[in-house]
This record gives sequence, C-alpha cells and structure tokens, in this order.
Amino acid sequence: MTIKELQEEIIDEFSMFEDWMERYEYIIDLGKSLPLIDTTYKIDQNLIKGCQSKVWLHSELQDGKLIFTADSDAILTKGIVALLLRVFNEQDPASIIAAEMSFIDKIELKEHLSPTRANGLVSMIKQIKLYALAFQTKMS
Repeated sequence: MTIKELQEEIIDEFSMFEDWMERYEYIIDLGKSLPLIDTTYKIDQNLIKGCQSKVWLHSELQDGKLIFTADSDAILTKGIVALLLRVFNEQDPASIIAAEMSFIDKIELKEHLSPTRANGLVSMIKQIKLYALAFQTKMS
C-alpha cells in the first residue's frame, strides 16, 4: 500500500470511534501490539530529541525500502509511534520524504495531545524523514 492509502485507512478507522477516550484506547492498543525493538537499538544514538518520554527509533534499508523499529517508555507515545510506523514502514525513501502527513490533521491527533507530546510527534516525523533522506543519499 502507498503512504496515502495507509493514511486513508487510519482516517477511516478513527472515524468509527465516538469520542477521544475511545481513540486514546485504540492508540494505546496499537502501542501494545508494536513489535519489540532489539535491545541493541535502545541506545542514546536512537533516542528522538524533543520528546517528553523516551522514544527509540531505528531504521535500516532492505531491498530499497526502509524498515523501522521503535519503542517508548510511555504507552500512549508508543501507540503514536506505532501509528507512524504503520504509515512509513516498508516504504522507499523518496516516498517518505515527499509524504504529507494529512492523516494527523484529519484525525485531529495534535489537538488532542499535550503540547509536549505534540512536539514529540513532530520530532518523530522529522526523524523518520531524516532517516529516509540519509538512506536516499547513500543510494544515489
């Protein structure tokens, strides 16, 4: 699926919920289902700057696609990163760099996060795009 299609799928899923408490619960469930990151990647170098809680993000290139693994010490943040990985995992660097994150506004995610968590969300997206840019540069 393309990044745009994955975002549309998430928008559809979030539209099924009545209120934000249900959406938070769904995000938390996504965090619980996030595959465990290898402990060798839980290092300071993989910590995302600008997040209130600790978020580790690791990426590698396989067959021209980025593969991400992540973890967080906060369950809601872990769910947020799981949402982002669902959109970006197994996509090529150019698509990640070009992606507009329309689903975040459409599901009103930022408006329902504390200012520090909203900043963390922006930092996570920025780091994902930086990984993509680094891998794209290596490929060319």
